Amino acid sequence: MKIIWNTKLHKKNNRIFVYPFNFKTLRQFFPFFICILFNSCQYFEKQVPSEKDLLQKELKSINWKEVDEYPSVSNCEKIADKKLRQQCFFEVMSNLIQEKLNVDTLSILYPELDTIEVKVTVFPNSTMKFEPQFPKDSVAYDTIKIDSILHARLVDFPKVNPAIKRGIPVKTQFILPVIIKAKDEK
Repeated sequence: MKIIWNTKLHKKNNRIFVYPFNFKTLRQFFPFFICILFNSCQYFEKQVPSEKDLLQKELKSINWKEVDEYPSVSNCEKIADKKLRQQCFFEVMSNLIQEKLNVDTLSILYPELDTIEVKVTVFPNSTMKFEPQFPKDSVAYDTIKIDSILHARLVDFPKVNPAIKRGIPVKTQFILPVIIKAKDEK
């Protein structure tokens, strides 16, 4: 019969211990184990990326052209679908702007002007700003006068909830085509 383990019996406190290795062998391999132990610690170290690298990576992953939630008014809050809510908001805003502008003489002063593109800016604090967008070569009508009429009429809008990007209210801008109807067409 062949002995596989080099065993020694030791008696200590009336107990018998069997050691499957020789202490002399352990002493020979001890420096080797210590070297492995210290070198293996390098495998557990993780390279922590710098704060600037993480920030740059996160900024590149964000789509700055899209928002998580579009601006909305109370009429559109119940709609769950993102695109339908956006469409509802644009329709409500177009209708409100048309109603406010149809009260004025804008359609009488400028009968050739049937549509105005209005740039609407919704700020994070729920305030809005309206700017008419005229073609570069628009000399047929007084842009300053139309701009002043728009600023005078486009006030007292219902509360608009700003757009949300990553849980933070953000500024959004969009252009709405507003159809100006003559008073006799009603």
